[in-house]
Amino acid sequence: MPCLTVGGGSPHAELEPQEHKEPLSEDDLYCRCLSRTLCHTGTPVTVGLFAACTHRLFSLLDKVTGFMRQETAEREASERLRGGQRPRSPRGWGLLQALWYLSFYRAVVTEAHLRRRALAFIFIRFSAWQFAGCDRLWAGLVTALCASVRGHFGALPLSVFHVLGARPRFASGFSQREWALKRGLCLKLGALLLALGAGVAALLVALLVPGVAESRVLKVLGSGAATLSGSGLALGAFSILKNVVVSEKQRIERLTNSERFASQLGFMSKVRAEVQALVDFLAFMEVFERRRLRVVLEITGLELCYPEKVAGVLNAVNTLLSDANAPFIFILAVDPSVIVPCLEQTGCMKGMADNGYLYLNRTVTLPFSIPEMGARSRLQLLDAAMQTREDLMYRIITRNVERRRAKGDRGPDTADDADAVRCIHAAFRCLHDGSDPLSRYLPACGTHVRRIVNTIPITLRLLLHRAAGGAVAPRAAAAWVVLADGWPCRLSWALQCAEDAGQSPAGRELGRRSLWSIFEEHAAELGALAQALHNALSLDGDPELFQSFLQRDFPFTARDARILLAVTVNLDHSIRHKMGLLRGLDGLRAAAARVSRGVQCPPPE
Repeated sequence: MPCLTVGGGSPHAELEPQEHKEPLSEDDLYCRCLSRTLCHTGTPVTVGLFAACTHRLFSLLDKVTGFMRQETAEREASERLRGGQRPRSPRGWGLLQALWYLSFYRAVVTEAHLRRRALAFIFIRFSAWQFAGCDRLWAGLVTALCASVRGHFGALPLSVFHVLGARPRFASGFSQREWALKRGLCLKLGALLLALGAGVAALLVALLVPGVAESRVLKVLGSGAATLSGSGLALGAFSILKNVVVSEKQRIERLTNSERFASQLGFMSKVRAEVQALVDFLAFMEVFERRRLRVVLEITGLELCYPEKVAGVLNAVNTLLSDANAPFIFILAVDPSVIVPCLEQTGCMKGMADNGYLYLNRTVTLPFSIPEMGARSRLQLLDAAMQTREDLMYRIITRNVERRRAKGDRGPDTADDADAVRCIHAAFRCLHDGSDPLSRYLPACGTHVRRIVNTIPITLRLLLHRAAGGAVAPRAAAAWVVLADGWPCRLSWALQCAEDAGQSPAGRELGRRSLWSIFEEHAAELGALAQALHNALSLDGDPELFQSFLQRDFPFTARDARILLAVTVNLDHSIRHKMGLLRGLDGLRAAAARVSRGVQCPPPE
């Protein structure tokens, strides 16, 4: 079953998981368990896929999509082994079959159909930020759903169903008949064709038979019967053609663009009727394809939208799409720490004591909060980030070196490049070594891992250019980059305190002191400035990990920090400058307080 990606889905969504020769990572296990559950759970269901990192959410969605496809392939294979009916598709000869059944038959949901294990998913990736500029974001969600279903099955079957189709009914008793002839439609069509034939025959007789040609009554009756019956058939064909040209998405957009949008009392019922028609069409195609159909709507990017629009999307999921028989699976890939404050700022919280968590819990029927990323998942994320860099691909590097040698190129930068490549590889071997303590400090966010991977080569090249590469090992340089990325505020505070202490007369011996001892000495002062530095402190990771990093695993000294600071490009220096300003202001206030006390209480003569 092909995947439909709407609204800028990840390009990796088309990849199916390969056969895992190595043990599955922690994230793989979570996604496999979720995909197995979604293959068995009843619909409609709203899954809350909760994680703090947006990049990780996209990766998890891709894994869930791949495992669900794998599960459907296994089910179809087992169904064939059991000797069941093979699924069919509305393409090629199957399209003609589908149009025939759509026109003259009504689908019947039997017990045998309900026991079918064959399953197919239609995946729709809806990125909310692409519709953030719309007045009605939830309308974008509905139109994306309609456009994807139409694109998957084709415009013609859906148009024929809109005009001639009927809602499937459940079989009475244990009947195994899956198709019921539309006798009423057949009688009407037969009557129209009979009237058309009779009218055409009468008209031809009146025009061609000698002796009858002068009979005006026969001409009028023949032309009238032919016109009325022909217009009925033409009207049906025109309705089908109109539905082919004007899609459900265009009809909903026309309603939302109307100037009378706010005053249209029947607007929501019209939109719901469009969604209900899709649900009935999907139920019909389930019987035709001989397998269960599920539409998986993956909603991402809500964190980038305004609060009212976030609430509008959740309301659309709750009211428009959650029909009792709807084959929809909604996956809300969001960060609750961002979504909940958005919901609490809207007017939809009345009656819930302004509790965004309560509203989210009422929307989500299957919460799936991803735990902290495990060691294997971190290494897997690091591998994916390293594959994006050419200077970490050995084949490309070797090919470039051989090409230079073949051309006789002996430029002055060749030796420097070779040294830089060796240092870069040594640094990343340390990161990739699960037994190295450095791998434990890799962030769980894919964006931060990419930042580290992109920054380490720059840092090492700058060290070599400054002739400081011998003073700092590649492992230490990689650890410094990880430190600056994970705790920018606390590291900036330690660097600023070390800089201020080095400017004092007693600062000559400062170079031997550990950076952690300097931070620990001035930690209370940082706590006093916590309110002024609240935004910067929110960038830091776990404080206990920061302590173990500097105190035990990587005890950088003030001298090491002075060397590395000159090549640190992934640390916002404005944070350190703001800290220096705050410390200077505190010093001025303390001096002013001492002067004030001295004036109020002069020393005795």
